[in-house]
Amino acid sequence: MVDEIDGKRLRAVLFDLGGVVLGSPLHAIAAYEEEAGVEAGAFNRMVVANGTAGAWHRLERGELALGADFYDALDDELTRADLPLRARELMARVGAAGEVRQEMLLAIDRLRAADFLVAALTNNWKREGADDGALSPELRQRFHHVVESQRVGLRKPDPRIYELACRLVGVEPVEVVFLDDIGSNLKSARALGMTTIKVEDPREALRELERVVGIALL
Repeated sequence: MVDEIDGKRLRAVLFDLGGVVLGSPLHAIAAYEEEAGVEAGAFNRMVVANGTAGAWHRLERGELALGADFYDALDDELTRADLPLRARELMARVGAAGEVRQEMLLAIDRLRAADFLVAALTNNWKREGADDGALSPELRQRFHHVVESQRVGLRKPDPRIYELACRLVGVEPVEVVFLDDIGSNLKSARALGMTTIKVEDPREALRELERVVGIALL
């Protein structure tokens, strides 16, 4: 089944993972900042300021694995930014926040049953000594394709990773609905012609997706 919105013929839905299909790492980081007495958003501002050469970007591009080298690099950046956070504790909290949102799995199953192509497009990382991105087989098999930043060497919001995802799925950007919880990631997708939905409350986001694709998801 396909639908049209504003003249677009929709064939595929792309889901971010953390913060959309899984619990939000942003919430975990915010809670850690609050406990440590750090101004809200300070960690993200540091990541942005350090740019593509920073430890976080290198982790998500697969240039560093989640292990000693990454922890040392991130701790050094945190120290230079005068932030009383520690890399191992931060990543432990991020990992613990990644519970599966069952309503999203149900929506994915219903989209597939309605003949939509469904893919994951995620910024993620590999663990030291592994190359699986810590993505469970159960979750991976839910999607027709999984595009992982640490495998392809690109990360959102770089437009090239969206273009790659579209090529793998076999669609044009205007045929795609993309769900993410980060505004800059959605901005890049919209610039390519995708229909976008920002996920703040998961159920509200799925109601918006229902409106867009024209089928019941909840």
